[in-house]
Amino acid sequence: RPGRAPGPDDVPGVPDIHDIPEESDVLRRVFMTSGTATVAAASLGFGQAHASAARVSVPAQRRVGEAEVSAVEEAVRQIRLLDDRRGADGLYRRAARPLRAAYELLDAGTTARQATSDRLHAGAGELAISVGWLAHDSGRLDDARSHYAEALATARLAGDAGLEAHAFCNTSFLARDAGRPREAVRAAEAGLRAARTLGSPRLVALLALREAGGRAGLGDRAGCDRAIGRARSAFEQGPAAGDPEWMSFFREAELELLEAQCWSALGDWSRAARHGRRATVLQDAHFTRNLALYRAQLTADLARAGRVDEAAATGHQVLDLLDRVRSSRIRRMLAGAARVLEPRAGAAEVAAFLTRHATLPGESDGPGRAGAEG
Repeated sequence: RPGRAPGPDDVPGVPDIHDIPEESDVLRRVFMTSGTATVAAASLGFGQAHASAARVSVPAQRRVGEAEVSAVEEAVRQIRLLDDRRGADGLYRRAARPLRAAYELLDAGTTARQATSDRLHAGAGELAISVGWLAHDSGRLDDARSHYAEALATARLAGDAGLEAHAFCNTSFLARDAGRPREAVRAAEAGLRAARTLGSPRLVALLALREAGGRAGLGDRAGCDRAIGRARSAFEQGPAAGDPEWMSFFREAELELLEAQCWSALGDWSRAARHGRRATVLQDAHFTRNLALYRAQLTADLARAGRVDEAAATGHQVLDLLDRVRSSRIRRMLAGAARVLEPRAGAAEVAAFLTRHATLPGESDGPGRAGAEG
């Protein structure tokens, strides 16, 4: 909002949630509930509520109803929307408040109906995964692991196979990035078991690609190729009524990107670049963060494939987006590409990219702990 004084969680250069017009009205309305629900509203409204609101506890005698559950579900949607457009850096600390509030509702609340309880468990678990992803993307890998484990525990307690599959999917992704490929394979396989009855071929496809990423990290080319084949077969079955809401990002462009990352991990740079190029062509411009991510992956693969002029040109496109997207992970990917290109600094295009990359402001949010790039 114009004229608002900076809050304790504000990050220079990162718009506050209420400064983004298309989200602000929704965020203000969804949490303005009455009576005892006001306490949850203060903690769940992560854009405006500050540290004092975060310390408020939900009364043990409160009854959880539609307003509170809807607030948790809307918090999940808004975090995902902001991440799609801005990246994780600058959002993680603020997103931790609604997560605490959601689990206070689980711990202290009572519900009139089983359906309400089920929705609250699912919403809190999905919120834990969303906050875990913000931690993952901003380099806080230990925090991400903890949040994903919390979501998995919630899924198991509630008997929610969909939430369990999602938690294992993200756990597999994190394990791959953290250099634990065998764990990535096991988590993906567990996710596939959970997803069997959900009626979503696209979810099966994504989990197969997570398995492929782990097998690529193990150097298992044949196993990776088989998993990719299963993923493509499942993906080609098309959308289904059982597809979860959180999978809106998983389109053909993401499939190409994840396959590119597999071939990159196996050292087949040219093949990785072919799939990476398809991902950038297919990508929906709505997902601003992924525009930068896909191009960062392509820059690195082109550089390693020896196509240095094209790598430099693609790297410039990433830099063009980094004034809008804050993601430590993307910055690390681009920095890795720059290191590969340094020996070719005599080429004019490469020199121009390296000079511009060297002026990139340092990361102001996040500890900068890196797992494997990509």
